[in-house]
Amino acid sequence: MMKNLLLLGASGSIGTQTVEVLRHLKDTEYAYTLSGFSVYRSIDFAERLISEFLPEFAAVVDPEAAKELENRLPPDVKTKVLSGREGLFYLCRNAECDLCVNGIVGIAGLEPTAELLSRGIDVALANKETIVSAGEQVMRLAREKHCRILPLDSEHSAIFQCLQGGNKAVRRIILTASGGPFFGMNWENLRTIKKEDALKHPSWKMGPKITVDSATLMNKGLEIIEAVRLFGLSEDRIDVLVHRESIIHSMIEYEDFSTIAQLGVPDMRVPIQYGLTYPNRTESPAKPLDLAALSRLSFYSPDPVTFKALTLARQAVRTGGTAPTVLNAANEVAVEKFLRDEIGFLEIADSVEDVLNRTEIISQPSLEDILLTDRKIREKKML
Repeated sequence: MMKNLLLLGASGSIGTQTVEVLRHLKDTEYAYTLSGFSVYRSIDFAERLISEFLPEFAAVVDPEAAKELENRLPPDVKTKVLSGREGLFYLCRNAECDLCVNGIVGIAGLEPTAELLSRGIDVALANKETIVSAGEQVMRLAREKHCRILPLDSEHSAIFQCLQGGNKAVRRIILTASGGPFFGMNWENLRTIKKEDALKHPSWKMGPKITVDSATLMNKGLEIIEAVRLFGLSEDRIDVLVHRESIIHSMIEYEDFSTIAQLGVPDMRVPIQYGLTYPNRTESPAKPLDLAALSRLSFYSPDPVTFKALTLARQAVRTGGTAPTVLNAANEVAVEKFLRDEIGFLEIADSVEDVLNRTEIISQPSLEDILLTDRKIREKKML
């Protein structure tokens, strides 16, 4: 029987690539019906998606855009257009689905994830902020409701794949990083970096926020916190290596010092498809990896002094409680300011550190505490 998929953040990088995977799987045993999707205001894309997949629901968070989409649709189209945050939550509570792909960027993805897990629905998660800010609460909810969180980030999908034989005798996780566009630069080099420079990622095509996080290495810091929550290892057993070729997506080192790695061309459709077909595999739309064509695979230790976001993330996860929430919220605000040319590149991590030092941490927060903490960081404009 064909399964139903709910796609959140459909017009973003993860969402559009998920649509490509849905098309690729269309005539296979792993095909899905798209029962519903959400966008923020990309109604041209939403209109095309409705025409192609005929979903039951389409949620548009921007109310004016939702009205325009509704007016555009022909009378015979049965898709129900939902509006605003209320529409997004209605979609999460009512769409018939066996799996949700959550590609919403930022803390906005947390509550929809919690709603779906509360229904006992598996979530294929590309929204790292959910696990960073509320990993303990979300993982507990998944256990209570007997459902799964399938990681879609290339690094965590790689770890997940390497652990399919079991996670006993794991010595450490090794997250790989491209190093971003500023690999090898020092503090002095980075003082005059502009937005345009930071948005030139060497390997992956991603949205602006995630691309800037890659340039600061905050994305890798957030992934350390994610790995702690998803795989149950302590922070000191999660290492980072800069791997410029982006061929090895992450590795597991076992107690006997054997290392298992997941390799592939840098194409997000591979981990997305694995999330949709898990635990099975089928041919993907990506290109196969030509090992003979590779001239080298290089590895370097990251520079935690110049790129101190890594250190800040490690401190936050060791502190626990709402510290990762504060880290994540402060980083989101700082990146937004950088993209508006209001602060410099180096000020992103400096601002996050300042907010962490000035914010009282709740040691055992509820989900409501986490959402309130996140909101306070943004509303107080502490940066």
